[in-house]
Amino acid sequence: MYDIEISKNELLRQFETEIGGKLATIEYVEQERKIFLTKVSVPYGLNENGFEEQFIEKVLSTIAVGKLRLVPTCPSVVAFMRKNRAFKRLLPVGVRV
Repeated sequence: MYDIEISKNELLRQFETEIGGKLATIEYVEQERKIFLTKVSVPYGLNENGFEEQFIEKVLSTIAVGKLRLVPTCPSVVAFMRKNRAFKRLLPVGVRV
């Protein structure tokens, strides 16, 4: 289990976390009260022990606190949401994964 702290870099439009000097990011686009997660970048060697899933979960939990609806366009986020149906409530009406 990793201790993940998320920051939202609005200039680069990405959620970020740094673990062991390595930067992991999830790029996003915001439009009309929706947030589109477009790309997950996890440095080589950091994805062992399920880091990517923990990172995605932390970002989705951060989004859940706001009033935005989530539209996952990145395959790894879609796969995560299929396994973790609790985050389905973040989807806008008519969007399914």
